[in-house]
Amino acid sequence: MQLAPKKLLLIFFVFASNCLFAQKENLPKTSAGFPINYEEELTGNYTLPALFTLKNGTKVSDAKTWTERRRPEIIRLFEEHQFGKVPPRPKDMRFKVFDKGTPAFNGKALRKQVIVYFTKDTTGHKMDLLIYLPARADKASPLLLIANFSANVNAVDDPGVKAGFVWTREGKKVPASEQRAFGKIDVAGFVSQGFGVATVCYTDIEPDFKQGLKYGIRSTYLKPGQTEPAPNEWGAISAWSWGLSRAMDYFATDSGIDANRVALQGTSRLGKTVLWTGARDPRFKMVIASCSGEGGAAISRRDYGENIKHMTDTSRYYYQFAPNWHSYAANFNASPVDAHMLVALMAPRPLLLQTGDTDYWSDPKGEFLAAVAAEPVYKLFGKGGPSGDMPGAGDQSLLRNTLAYYMHAGGHGTIPADWPLFIDYMKRFL
Repeated sequence: MQLAPKKLLLIFFVFASNCLFAQKENLPKTSAGFPINYEEELTGNYTLPALFTLKNGTKVSDAKTWTERRRPEIIRLFEEHQFGKVPPRPKDMRFKVFDKGTPAFNGKALRKQVIVYFTKDTTGHKMDLLIYLPARADKASPLLLIANFSANVNAVDDPGVKAGFVWTREGKKVPASEQRAFGKIDVAGFVSQGFGVATVCYTDIEPDFKQGLKYGIRSTYLKPGQTEPAPNEWGAISAWSWGLSRAMDYFATDSGIDANRVALQGTSRLGKTVLWTGARDPRFKMVIASCSGEGGAAISRRDYGENIKHMTDTSRYYYQFAPNWHSYAANFNASPVDAHMLVALMAPRPLLLQTGDTDYWSDPKGEFLAAVAAEPVYKLFGKGGPSGDMPGAGDQSLLRNTLAYYMHAGGHGTIPADWPLFIDYMKRFL
């Protein structure tokens, strides 16, 4: 017996709903000892902080006032209450280009490797930049910088890459060969479309564990006798962001890179990092933030999935933020900032928020709502953003906007099918 199309559609929706229900049922119910909400009706009521009201009460109605007055105010709020203040470029920083353009990937790319020394003491704080540029480019190339969980040698299939070491989340520094793989960069896919691609391992800048402060770049900025950051001083996310700005300092010196067309991508905690980097460093002309969730593009006032209380607990990621952010764990609505403000700080530059429809922990709807709330700022500049109903998984319609949103079918992170869409977005706007 052949079923009618309407009955088939009904069966499909019932099946899909049952699958989603089963996935939610299998999710953890607590984090750091606190309950986790995955139900829309329990997210609570909230009012977002005003985007267009200056500290003195004056309303913002034009792009010039936003850029010159409101935007700096919001950055200061994020510095004070969420991420902490970020120091400027260090005076003793220097670059060592030890691989100046080796043919790679069957001659399609030129590989460069650079050590960025953050301090005068070259044995200590430094990071390794790995860069590939189109081999046949007749002018400086636009470039995507990927903030990576992987060591450079593990991020690509290229035997010519320096091996190096990585910090584990357990607090050990080990050879990169001992690190598990987090996926490979399709270098050939980027250079074939005229884009360079670069990567840096985030733990080169600051290790990602509670005591990482002792070993990362933040330790060099502590005052005599100081062992912990002050309430408004930088956490690890701001440290990683600071390091990405140092990569941009190098790009500005490389004649093969068009430093006016550099995009930035990161996933999860590195999605938060690239959002904050794009907000505070306008030299980055595009950001692609993948599954940035709580503390990134998801509305904090929505009590859905991970919330401030889970994230800033001292047993978890307190160290990633300014200590002040923990003070809002008991009252999300008391925070003077929220994700829509972070998203709006990118205006009018292109920003793509990518998420997954089963990434409940990161609240994909919360990210969409933040983009909708930030869209009026993009409108000030004559740019488009999302509005109306949230699109379904795989719907690419919002990728045509300067402020874009895309949700794949699946969970946390990026999947191989996302990258061609990122490249298309870069071709359209970068």
